[in-house]
Amino acid sequence: MAVPTVITTRAAVLEESGRPAPYGDSRPLTVDSVELRPPGAGEVLVRVAAAGLCHSDLSVIDGSRPRPLPMVLGHEAAGVVVEVGPGVRGLRVDDHVVCAFVPACGGCAPCQSGRPALCEPGAAANTVGSLLSGHRPFRRGGLELHQHLGVSAFSEYTVVAAESLVPVDRSVPLDRAALFGCALLTGVGAVVNTARPRPGTAAVVFGLGGVGLAAVMGARVAGCHPIVAVDPVGLKHPLARQAGATQTLDGGPDTVAAVRDLTGGGADVAIEAVGSAAVLAAAYAATRRGGTTVTVGLPDPRQLLSIPAVSLVAEERTLRGSYLGGAVPRRDIPRYIALYQAGSLPADLLLGGRLRLDEINEGFDALAAATTARQVVIL
Repeated sequence: MAVPTVITTRAAVLEESGRPAPYGDSRPLTVDSVELRPPGAGEVLVRVAAAGLCHSDLSVIDGSRPRPLPMVLGHEAAGVVVEVGPGVRGLRVDDHVVCAFVPACGGCAPCQSGRPALCEPGAAANTVGSLLSGHRPFRRGGLELHQHLGVSAFSEYTVVAAESLVPVDRSVPLDRAALFGCALLTGVGAVVNTARPRPGTAAVVFGLGGVGLAAVMGARVAGCHPIVAVDPVGLKHPLARQAGATQTLDGGPDTVAAVRDLTGGGADVAIEAVGSAAVLAAAYAATRRGGTTVTVGLPDPRQLLSIPAVSLVAEERTLRGSYLGGAVPRRDIPRYIALYQAGSLPADLLLGGRLRLDEINEGFDALAAATTARQVVIL
């Protein structure tokens, strides 16, 4: 079927950051018909099938991570290739694809050293709200709309850089496949790529949203034992146990002592998946001498972390950040999907609800209230 020069697509556009909750009333996202230009050189038109709601989206909505606006929001998605632009290799029409939210250029120093999540041109494009090429393919009323993390997933169709796409097995349902673009890639990767625990080492995960639950899964895949999961929302504890946690805790002033007791003196690996400096400090304190703390949460930039500096040397502790799970998406997404297909990575647990695009503001209210793991917009 021929694709018109410019198509019209329904998309969720973030008009203004910082509007008060509940978002079902303040409506920061407007579902509107917008124009989308066809893919240029190195770009791909994708029909989005499913897109997850993530705290990284919420942090743009509430203003804690400022981005240029107006913007077509969303970055965790899967869909089907409709058209490929000039020069695109390795992708064909009708391929099923997962979007990765850092478009890796392949030529900068981080990319050349095997760390595409830190791609410098990709980070620059994401910061200014454009594709890797500098283009912004969405328009409304003749004015450009900004791209979110190179993906802009809350739209029936989107144009992305080929570097943002990973072809996947067509047998995987696309609502599940979408979760591998952020939640699973980040959470599992924080364990297996960044922390790299040995089998039998003790692990603790703070925060049981989509990324935190994925980190619990990653700890089980890595052979950690025990695996302690911490979250004040008790409704998430059964999910954590199904994901692989051996014990769950509600959190609070006695959490560090409880973790130390359950792990025989402190965890070897702690994962912080909340985006809070205070929780990160607790995760660090819950590790034993020689332990490693990995943070994947994105706190408000104004938050500062305070830890005993001497412990880094005298106790040989390690504190590491992990962005995109330290992943190489074209290597890791197919690997994690293979683990899912083999029954080792229970990704279905993350699916907390399916939404229509028109329900997206209410979906972010549920995310902010921490009442569900991962909601997916079905487009």
